[in-house]
Amino acid sequence: MVGSSLDKSSTSPKSFPSVQTIVLAEIVWAVLALLFFLLFSVPLPGQERPLWYSIGTTAFEEIAYFAAAWFCFRNWRSPQIVSGRNVWLCIGSGMLFYFLGNLLFFYWETILGQEADVSPGDFFYILTYIFLIVGILLAVASRRLNLELWQWGVVAVIAAISIVIAWFVSSPVSGSIEQSLLVQPVAAQTAPATKPTAKPTAKPTAKPAASKASPKATPSVKATPATPAASPSAPPIAVPAPAAVEKMSPQAAPGNQNAPVSAAEQKAPPPEWVLALEETLKPFKPYVNGYYIVCDVLLLIIATTLLLAFWGGRFAQSWRMIAAAAFSLYIADIWFKYTTTHLTNYQSGGFLEVFWVFSGVLFGIGAALEYDLSSRARSRTGGRRRASS
Repeated sequence: MVGSSLDKSSTSPKSFPSVQTIVLAEIVWAVLALLFFLLFSVPLPGQERPLWYSIGTTAFEEIAYFAAAWFCFRNWRSPQIVSGRNVWLCIGSGMLFYFLGNLLFFYWETILGQEADVSPGDFFYILTYIFLIVGILLAVASRRLNLELWQWGVVAVIAAISIVIAWFVSSPVSGSIEQSLLVQPVAAQTAPATKPTAKPTAKPTAKPAASKASPKATPSVKATPATPAASPSAPPIAVPAPAAVEKMSPQAAPGNQNAPVSAAEQKAPPPEWVLALEETLKPFKPYVNGYYIVCDVLLLIIATTLLLAFWGGRFAQSWRMIAAAAFSLYIADIWFKYTTTHLTNYQSGGFLEVFWVFSGVLFGIGAALEYDLSSRARSRTGGRRRASS
């Protein structure tokens, strides 16, 4: 009895919480993120999303991915991981690179207020996909693929659907839909305001002139109101030049003196090195976008194969979480690619971006479950050896 209790304590270090505590904390974090996105993802009409919302969404993502990287590296350092230490080294590196890329993206978009085609954070995102795909491929290669015919059919159907979706989101269509359900308060807030004001002003001025004026007096009647400088008491109206109108800010434009000043216009201009770096990275935009699309398709196909390969067995539960994490990452990436291609007025932080948080949470849960299952399997084999001896 004493020996068995010592064996159990040695397999569960006191420096780490139990797997039940980790899974419960991850689920609570995902629920809090879901509530945060549900309550605050849609801004008020005529307003942009506040700064605290961007900070909140970034915090939810960063904490989820940092925790996932921590758990993956714990699996990598453990010699008793059944699926292989290199698998978790690659997945943990992918989580860490995503964490760093998200920090740079937040600094570039929120702090500097820049919307670059390619930012320095994309370098870490590229490394994220490389390490994630390699890690999941190593996990699939370590297990013999004995898929049935219908399972290969499922993989083929998923691959075809993902390719069609990738083609749709990466190719802009003329007359694209800009008033989506999730972004309608942002995209449609200024469209209806111009049409009702133009119709009442044009019709009343034309009809009285046509009914009261005689046919002979029509030339003189039309000529007098057309020149505002004809009366000596009327001061001349200064019409700005077209070049001056282009340089004029929206607040200084005629009829818009009471327009609110946005937070982006109040910020100081970015440093010169930021603009120079954006110009340097701008030619790489089509290659980076194509790379993301290809990696998303590959990630979805590999996740489907992983889910079917690890469907049964004692260690299937952790890899189901990894496959679900890959699916969540695919959904968030495809949604973001769709919005940046088809929706001109989209603001970062939409509701479907919560799947990025779900992806980090599921990667962390999968790593924690794998560590717990490996520890239990090793303790059982050790107990059997002592009993047989």
